Amino acid sequence: MKYFPPKLTFAWIRQAYANNELEPSELIDEIIRRSEAASDKNIWIVPPAHIIIDKYLKALPEDRNSLPLWGIPFAIKDNIDLEDIPTTAACPEYSYIPSKSAYTVSRLIEAGAIPVGKTNLDQFATGLVGTRSPYGEVHNAFDDSMISGGSSSGSAVATALGMSAFSLGTDTAGSGRVPAMLNGLIGFKPPLGSWSTNGVVPACASLDCVTVFANTLDDALEVNKYAKGYDPDCPWSIKYNEKGKQLPQKIYLPKEEPTFFGDNASIHRSKWSSAVERIKKLGIETEEIDYKMFYDAALILYEGAYVAERWADLKDFVESHEGKTFPVTEKILRSGGSEEKTAAKLFEDIHKLQYYRHKTREILENAIMIMPTAGGTFTREEVRKFPVKTNSLMGLYTNHCNLLDLSAIALPENSNDRELPFGITMFALADSENLLASAAEKFLSSEYVKFAVCGLHKKGYPLEWQLSGLNAEYCGFAKTKPEYRLYKLKTSPVKPGLIKVADGTGKSISVDIYKISKTNIGSFLDNVTAPLTVGNIELSDGSVVKGFLCEGYAANDAENITSAGYF
Repeated sequence: MKYFPPKLTFAWIRQAYANNELEPSELIDEIIRRSEAASDKNIWIVPPAHIIIDKYLKALPEDRNSLPLWGIPFAIKDNIDLEDIPTTAACPEYSYIPSKSAYTVSRLIEAGAIPVGKTNLDQFATGLVGTRSPYGEVHNAFDDSMISGGSSSGSAVATALGMSAFSLGTDTAGSGRVPAMLNGLIGFKPPLGSWSTNGVVPACASLDCVTVFANTLDDALEVNKYAKGYDPDCPWSIKYNEKGKQLPQKIYLPKEEPTFFGDNASIHRSKWSSAVERIKKLGIETEEIDYKMFYDAALILYEGAYVAERWADLKDFVESHEGKTFPVTEKILRSGGSEEKTAAKLFEDIHKLQYYRHKTREILENAIMIMPTAGGTFTREEVRKFPVKTNSLMGLYTNHCNLLDLSAIALPENSNDRELPFGITMFALADSENLLASAAEKFLSSEYVKFAVCGLHKKGYPLEWQLSGLNAEYCGFAKTKPEYRLYKLKTSPVKPGLIKVADGTGKSISVDIYKISKTNIGSFLDNVTAPLTVGNIELSDGSVVKGFLCEGYAANDAENITSAGYF
């Protein structure tokens, strides 16, 4: 039986192809198997199937190096057209069958990528929660009780669960960023007009973007490379000059602590603090600014007259198909037709927005701004009880982005966090996405591993230099759970051996904790030799860290020093 990793990355797929260990058809079979096994998560509207995919497999040239995205599978949000496959926008009565694929989809197929299916979404791309669909609530990738984020919910979960190597979403108010955070992904939102929206069901046509979810930054940026391009048939398309990677001169952070919400607000606050600590150590100047202007700009999207744009695009359908629109979605859409949404109010909002855009261009020249992607999350049950309030909170730090014509990238605070993922979003001017790429790379490389040592690597001991030489940060000492034995091994030099036991003969052992950058930990592990090994160590506070353990055979002729509790 072939091995498939839980998540699909371009690097793994290409290596498997290059080694003749995998054929695209075999990868597609696995994707179909995974989608069928996860059918209860409501990820797909048109799930992966050979009837959809085989024509793209057959069209691949034999030369695997002939196309840049050769054999890379991707999912498509079901408000983006795929030739001959229904587009529903999560409304069955709205469904139509397009005669050609959306411009961006076509570019990716021409580059060799394989479309595998159409994903579920908050109906008409109106929502940030992933629950507003007659095709079912999309479950979070890691916890079925939690929301997946919207509106690009299905696309994000498909990539997070290894049913696509990347997926296309859309973003008007945050739909390409919130699902990235909640499902542990990279979410890249290009500037307005960089990717064509031809063949995309409009939400707010003047603010809509097609976006990408991926498991790595490199994968997201590579998709951007082949997806973007000027489309003469798209009235919103814009030509952008290519710029090389460049670090921003300054990073702006909010002066006031962001608002955190939900039952896990304290956990999200702590993760934000951890991210800020890392940001301030990147070697880029940071400055705190008042975020009020960005809040005020965000209010224009739904509390101002801009919501009338959604109603203008969908008014005829909603009024001619009474009761066919998801109730909370129809309520939001109809608000755009209320009496106070006058032309005069719209121009008032446009003038306000022009001022905010002008000031934003001044502030973010050669700089980026960082905020939490979202200040928390909710269970699906909570969203059912309070559908509007919860959705609004999810957009606190997203709604300003497209109104102010910014590019953005959502990044995980901890790429291995599966229990309660949290993330940050970097914002830059429309023509400065190169700053985002460089800053994102630097931030992700600063991600660290907590590592426990109990012997010669402890602070002040002879091998501490192996950690300090890699800029590891000493965090203090801790104690393990009382489930470990400690041995003095017959090695040269003498080393401790920590072994977990389940027979009640263990004890809490004192260890030192370090933070080691993930980019440096490989160099550190090169020093680990048998009988020592590396694994999970459970601490007395319930947390789990990586650390030195010992292979069992080494205890046979070693001195048991468990009673001492330290080495």
